[in-house]
Amino acid sequence: MSRQTVLVYRDLPEPQLARILAEHEVIQADPRREDQREAFFEALGRVQGMIGSSFRLDAALLDRAPALKVVSSVSVGVDAYPLAALRERGIVLCHTPGVLTESVADLLFGMILATSRRLCDMADLVREGRWVRNVGPEEYGWDVHGKTLGIVGYGRIGRSLARRAALGFDMPVVYHARRSVDSGLPPGKARAVGLDELLACADFVVLVLPLTEETRGLIGPEAFARMKPGAILINGARGPIVQERALLDALASGRLRGAGLDVFDVEPLPQDSPLLGHPRILALPHIGSATHETRAAMAALAVDNLLSVLRGETPPAAYKPV
Repeated sequence: MSRQTVLVYRDLPEPQLARILAEHEVIQADPRREDQREAFFEALGRVQGMIGSSFRLDAALLDRAPALKVVSSVSVGVDAYPLAALRERGIVLCHTPGVLTESVADLLFGMILATSRRLCDMADLVREGRWVRNVGPEEYGWDVHGKTLGIVGYGRIGRSLARRAALGFDMPVVYHARRSVDSGLPPGKARAVGLDELLACADFVVLVLPLTEETRGLIGPEAFARMKPGAILINGARGPIVQERALLDALASGRLRGAGLDVFDVEPLPQDSPLLGHPRILALPHIGSATHETRAAMAALAVDNLLSVLRGETPPAAYKPV
């Protein structure tokens, strides 16, 4: 098979880059870097494959890549890609589901613990030398075990999170999904409910659903008004699913006890954002899958996908809308 040309538009581990180089020509150019942007757009006209993430593609960009066969995303979410335009052009879109499930679920449950038990606040108390007496009620957190967990979006990550909660912390689980799915838990441990019921009964509302036109802005003033007073919101999905102004209002009114956010409308979070430094928001820099093991597995699967399509084979994880 003749060598083809691949545009690598994010850093890849050396072993994975070497796998591509063994079969194809490679152009490395990150369009988010000013010194590489021109090279990125110049390369589009002669590539058959692209691999990367965290850069939004659109139909106009695809028009500049007439030979393109495959876009391999080093991510599970596909909201950065023009799905209809890819389909119209016969370009295969691949992603990396499965390999990040457990790492993301670990982080989400860590955020539940951190927000409820105020772990970051208490660590700061010690770090800043303010721990000068026994802690009192003003420093107390709240129990996690036995509280109700509500999961909005019940795919691989949602089921993995439910397993940790129900079997490890004896938490009743309610979940809301777009289609009927098995809970993956023993009878009586979890039940499917409508979104309104979930918001009304859950002590923790965790978002793990994809960003689509239907889910954009889903959690806004009306949703916050339906939430159980004193609930905690955890967003490990995509920032635009939550209306950030409404979140701040819900915290200010006392409707919400706190929030844990790993994703935001704009990333990185702007320095003038009112979310930055908010005393009841745990803000993380989009680290759901950011472990050495998981990022290596994601890169390996993305390269598997890319090479399979360029060889004329079926890739392990072509994106299929559900």
